Amino acid sequence: MADDDAHLDTAFLALADPIRRRIIARLSRGPATVNELAEPFAITKQAVSKHIQVLEQADLVTRTRDAQRRPVHLNPARLEALTAWIDQYRLVREGQFRSLDAVLETRAARSGSQAKDAS
Repeated sequence: MADDDAHLDTAFLALADPIRRRIIARLSRGPATVNELAEPFAITKQAVSKHIQVLEQADLVTRTRDAQRRPVHLNPARLEALTAWIDQYRLVREGQFRSLDAVLETRAARSGSQAKDAS
């Protein structure tokens, strides 16, 4: 469990930075080199490389070697694990809201029938 918490902490800390989130968004469309990832940012390629290293440490991206190129790839399994963790809490809350909706609908129906009886 502590290991899972450490992985979650690392991943969410990596995603806390807007540049890293934009890199993840770009990689969702396919692999890219550091140069390609650096294009939309007004920061150095070295800074982009450091952001990629943080994402690698969080296991959110991987790099491969293709001759001279070293494309960066999104790790969809890691993102799915984060989504699953979030979903477990979202589903609990949705169930609670559905229960509250049912109570409110029951009360509204009772109030409506009592108003008809009074008229």
